[in-house]
Amino acid sequence: MHNLKISEAKPIAKLALMAMPSATELAEKVDFHLRRLYKDLYGEEQESFLVEVTCPRFQSGDGKALIQQSVRGLDLFLLTDVGNYNLQYKMFGQVVPMSPDDHYADLKRAIGACMRKPHRMTVIMPMLYGGRQHRRSYRESLDCAMALQELDALGVSAITTFDAHDPRVQNAIPNSTFDNIMPHYQTMKALVRNVPDIIFDKDHLMVVSPDEGAMARNVFYASLLGLDLGMYYKRRDYSRIVNGRNPIVAHEFLGNNVEGKDVFVYDDMIASGESMLDLAKDMHSRGAKRIFAACTFGLFTEGIDKFQQAYEQGYLNGVLSTNLTYRRPELLDAPWYYEVDCSKYIAYYIASLNHDISVSSMLDPVAKIQALMEKHEKEQAQQLRIEE
Repeated sequence: MHNLKISEAKPIAKLALMAMPSATELAEKVDFHLRRLYKDLYGEEQESFLVEVTCPRFQSGDGKALIQQSVRGLDLFLLTDVGNYNLQYKMFGQVVPMSPDDHYADLKRAIGACMRKPHRMTVIMPMLYGGRQHRRSYRESLDCAMALQELDALGVSAITTFDAHDPRVQNAIPNSTFDNIMPHYQTMKALVRNVPDIIFDKDHLMVVSPDEGAMARNVFYASLLGLDLGMYYKRRDYSRIVNGRNPIVAHEFLGNNVEGKDVFVYDDMIASGESMLDLAKDMHSRGAKRIFAACTFGLFTEGIDKFQQAYEQGYLNGVLSTNLTYRRPELLDAPWYYEVDCSKYIAYYIASLNHDISVSSMLDPVAKIQALMEKHEKEQAQQLRIEE
């Protein structure tokens, strides 16, 4: 469908993809899909769309960006992963891990090195810088809003992110393009592929929101799939702050009986994972058959040992997360981890923008998920007939 629409238009400028050092792995996959797509469109082998950029550091910690080729007149897409904590640099002889601040600074350096020469610059930042600090409660900085305004002032035409913690942060740049993409279809596709016996009806599956903040995400799945919805709310101790937040006292569940049913839980990220593990344990104690936790960003800030233990003890059956940010090697090897690949989706999104085509149909996954469910039901019925 998207190929046909793209083939009816012309690129607004020559396409180029600049991968910041934090996002080289994802960018290579996106580039692969872009080359295949453009080969189908134009009938000839395509060279890599990647533009090489390096961000060397001086011993003092100062940095700069170096672009290895001309970017004049290009439709340039800059891809960065501000959550990649695996990269390091040396400062005064000490090894320093790169923080989101470092990655964001490198992005600005790359934009500055372009010197406004590209025809258009679009930033694709899957995990939004400063996105968790989305509102002001006391005398607090609004890092994400300031970053968006700064990128806008640097000449960035559009900013694209995935599953923003609070998409209302786009109000900071009301006259600029801000796309917040939800990987709903890609997550369902990965779930069906890895759990082929899952049944999408009220008698076999229930959607549960881990907290009130994730309700919109889980309401979408429950409404589209015709499933019951439950939710947890967190009782916090507001008299003290631990690790920058009020500690959770207890999780309270509101919803129908889950006994004998599979449970699907979706959140924007898994950080320490404590809330998700508490939820899974409680669901298991209530008689749930299997528990599948899904998120857009699997950070696992305290490692995966607790998740491995939960899997071995039988109260967590699978975790799905995207490849939009860095994943620990041990996570990729875990038997309970199912990867949600978004590289092809990003490639089609980039190609649509490059051909100046509306991406509204791509951002709405309803028709795709419905088609996926129909195909899944037919395959299950066929498998049942074979077994009989």
